[in-house]
Amino acid sequence: MIEIDRITKTYDGVNVVDAVTMTAETGTITVIVGTSGSGKTTLLRMINRLEEPSSGEVRINGMSTRATKPHLLRRRIGYAIQGHGLFPHHTVARNIGAVPKLLNWPKDRIRTRVDELLALFSMDPAQFRDRLPAELSGGQQQRVGVARALASRPDLLLMDEPFGALDPIIRARAQDDLRRIQKALGSTIMLVTHDMEEAIRLGDRVAVMDSGRLVQHGTPAEIIARPATTFVADMVGDVERPLRLLSLIPLSEVVEDGPATGKALPVDASLRDALSSCLWTGRTAVPVERDGAVVGRVTLDAIRARAELRA
Repeated sequence: MIEIDRITKTYDGVNVVDAVTMTAETGTITVIVGTSGSGKTTLLRMINRLEEPSSGEVRINGMSTRATKPHLLRRRIGYAIQGHGLFPHHTVARNIGAVPKLLNWPKDRIRTRVDELLALFSMDPAQFRDRLPAELSGGQQQRVGVARALASRPDLLLMDEPFGALDPIIRARAQDDLRRIQKALGSTIMLVTHDMEEAIRLGDRVAVMDSGRLVQHGTPAEIIARPATTFVADMVGDVERPLRLLSLIPLSEVVEDGPATGKALPVDASLRDALSSCLWTGRTAVPVERDGAVVGRVTLDAIRARAELRA
């Protein structure tokens, strides 16, 4: 668990982070979102002491980060940034194994961990472990960057705009990868972005920052349905609010008995997915499946009713 207690950072008399307090629960993704200059990256960097707070405290599992020397603290905290920061002349395996090597892990254990992570990211170890970063696509480099951050089984993974350099299709896949792997490993993640869509897609909790202050901290549904300030409302966008709310509701919540034709959607897909399918194919209902078997349908009327209720 990460506890941020009235953290402040002052430059030239200006509070770029101003008395921010929030908690990130174990095994969750907290996304910090805000415009350029809002203080979100500075806040993230104070957690692993790449920036030293002017005042306030960060605690990891109840222990102040000030109780550990910065370089030792950072070995316990994974850090992934935009552009991946891979060592260009080191192989994929050496990049991923960098921190375990600093921690004096045995070679066999490092190799096992490298192969385990590559497999987790759907990259065949035999095919990828000896490649150089320049031989990888942008999406593959991003996967290796996150794998390296996870290599030493850190208490916490910090991510600063990790998907910002990727094109939209690869970015969406990378986000899905991160969600899948976070669930598999039970990692605690804090991620910075300027993209509210990304925050809503990834976050268990979303922290919105404006001019150094934390202006709202809640679930994606709370942020969308009840923005605390005009700034938050503008970031969410009035036109997109119903669609964004639909993206948070799984089909399992509204599936009903009845006939429907065409390609089925999985039960854990969202109402936004079902709406898109209906509008694209001209159907008034889509079948819903679980483990390959159709279990019911979701109708266009039910989707519309839920959008109106949530909006």
